[in-house]
Amino acid sequence: MQDFHFDEKFDQFPLAMAYVPWQHITKVYENLEKAYRTGTIFPELDKPFTGKRCCPNVR
Repeated sequence: MQDFHFDEKFDQFPLAMAYVPWQHITKVYENLEKAYRTGTIFPELDKPFTGKRCCPNVR
């Protein structure tokens, strides 16, 4: 295993890169109480945390 030192020049590398697909608004929650509880007004973004992996083939 390689040992990394903090005196290396990490500022020459990009911090991160992200891919964010466009969101097409198709519908919104009509029940504002449910939207408040889920944290979004868009049902497509309602992804509750289950504590499990989303892809069973990934190890």
